[in-house]
Amino acid sequence: MDTLECIEKRRSIRVFNDIPVEWEKVGNILRAGQLAPSSGNIQDWKFVVVTDKTKRAAIANAALKQHWIATAPVIIIIYSDPKPTQRFYGLRGEKLYTIQNCAAAAANMLLAATEQGLASCWVGAFDEVMINQTLGAPSNVRPQVIIPVGYSDKHNEIPQRYKLVDLTYINNWKGKVVNVDLLFDEFSGVMKKKATEAKEALAETGTSLGKELAEKGKSHVRRIHEKIKAHLEKRKQKKKEDKQAEEDIENPTLKNSQELY
Repeated sequence: MDTLECIEKRRSIRVFNDIPVEWEKVGNILRAGQLAPSSGNIQDWKFVVVTDKTKRAAIANAALKQHWIATAPVIIIIYSDPKPTQRFYGLRGEKLYTIQNCAAAAANMLLAATEQGLASCWVGAFDEVMINQTLGAPSNVRPQVIIPVGYSDKHNEIPQRYKLVDLTYINNWKGKVVNVDLLFDEFSGVMKKKATEAKEALAETGTSLGKELAEKGKSHVRRIHEKIKAHLEKRKQKKKEDKQAEEDIENPTLKNSQELY
């Protein structure tokens, strides 16, 4: 699956089958976390993989008694080591960058699990001291995220999301553009629909029809681009005319004197 498909497919799953996870897949998940971006490439994280049944139960208990966590055959705890980040970036590094770095690693891991047909969940509610005691970790490191991983028959529908138009500003806070619904929602919907049609056609009838539909989709997208561009140009011209009209009102004497020459 491609990247966007994987992102759309990922869900927070809290029901797991009693089936072991292949170590190759666990390794791929860890590799995805290792490749995440970090401030100054400092890589201030450690990954603890837990498969022991007793420790899984203790981790679930430390996570505010979320006992479903223990049913996952593999639990990955992402730790941060704030000291090197604090050394390079001061208080901001210690209090913010370490959290951001581990969050980036966690996101990569969740997507790697999804891509391999595994279920997972991001857990952030837990007692840090209890987690450290369970795993024998020193007090200078902090558990940031718990990720239970396993196979599951549970398939959640995509949860309701805010519209992209309500989350996005252009160039400044609260900044909007003309036809922003078309630009973000309808536009992305058209692209997704045309891409899906092309893929289905390729699978069912061969490459010729698929290419034809793909070209039609591209043509439709180009028309949308042109429509948006024309609308923006029209609005830009109107703003220019309105500004000129305001200047004429503010400087009537200057305008009249210019008309004499």
